[in-house]
Amino acid sequence: MERHYGWVIVAAGAVITCLAMGAMFALPVYLQPIADETGWTRAGISGAMTVGFIVMGIAGFLWGTLTDRIGARPVILVAAVMLGLGLFVASQARDLLVFQFAYGGLVGASGGAFFAPLIATTLGWFDKHRSLAVSLVSLGGGVAPMTITPLATVLIGTYGWRNAMMMTAIAAAALIIPAAFLIRRAPQAVAESPTPASDVVPAEKPPTSIGAIFRTPQFIVLAAVFFLCCGAHSGPIFHTVSYAMLCGASALAAASIYSVEGFAGLFGRVIFGVMADRIGVKRVIVMGLVVQAVGIYSYIYVSELSHFYMLSAVLGLVYGGVMPLYSVLARDYFGPGVLGTVLGGITMTSSIGMAFGPVGGGYLYDTFGDYHWLYVASAGVGLAAAMLALAFPPRRQETTPTDALPA
Repeated sequence: MERHYGWVIVAAGAVITCLAMGAMFALPVYLQPIADETGWTRAGISGAMTVGFIVMGIAGFLWGTLTDRIGARPVILVAAVMLGLGLFVASQARDLLVFQFAYGGLVGASGGAFFAPLIATTLGWFDKHRSLAVSLVSLGGGVAPMTITPLATVLIGTYGWRNAMMMTAIAAAALIIPAAFLIRRAPQAVAESPTPASDVVPAEKPPTSIGAIFRTPQFIVLAAVFFLCCGAHSGPIFHTVSYAMLCGASALAAASIYSVEGFAGLFGRVIFGVMADRIGVKRVIVMGLVVQAVGIYSYIYVSELSHFYMLSAVLGLVYGGVMPLYSVLARDYFGPGVLGTVLGGITMTSSIGMAFGPVGGGYLYDTFGDYHWLYVASAGVGLAAAMLALAFPPRRQETTPTDALPA
């Protein structure tokens, strides 16, 4: 049983991720009802999400470092309480600043506690199938928009936004807390074993202090690649609906592009996870980044809705599949001892990269009057990410005297 308990961690992690990310990222469906009842501006309400992204990135690093010291279970339990409390306070808020603090501060801070701790723990349980395992955990985040968001819409229509958010707060905390008790540290023998299909050179002696970790070339390259990857696809993700509408698509049809991307991403996580376990995570990441860049550039030739759907399926498949694999690359180099800190650090840089895309895309559109240069620039950033990913030194097969003898 102990040998197979890692798959219990995977299942619990997927459920926790789905509930937490679904509860946090459902804010867009609350936007109109909140504005109608309170009279708050859309910018002010949406500002809570902006604050949430910033807080989530910073908190993710702190939660990851804490996980290395005390384990993931207490971190997730505290975060579940913060998530429920933040949503509950936000549901009762009568002042915009209170709402922004509750949703952006408390909910955002809790959101940073689920990726690094869960992925670091999951990686510790597997000596084989590591890429597939973390991809399946991240599957929860992909399922969330297709489950939690529609459920929130139904609850808002039936009970109003305040009661809907309050019920979500109670349900999320009530389900995440018992699931968190299934999370536990991996046996040391499994946690410290190398990944069989690893195609990068592991550190001979992984650094232990935060400063030493952040100064290593491997961390700098990994964080920079993650930053560029997110910076490349965040602008197209955010602006493609508007671009499709400019090309003549209806608002509903254009919005459905997101659904296609999300659905394709579910398959991408599984396919890329299996591939990485077989041929090496670095090769799969580089390949995925190149395909992502080509797909983004192809948008400048698209004007029909069917073509938007095809490209969104390709991009959803690729970036959905690539994103979880950065954690496996981190594990292959740094080992299990400081993995929470490393994942927290690279997640923080990826959040910054995500923040640049929408703003940069808006600036380019306002400057040039169309989205052409958004896709050109984003494709260039994506290619830069792929080239930078090549900086990881490949694993070389060592030749022994026996191997050198003729058969």
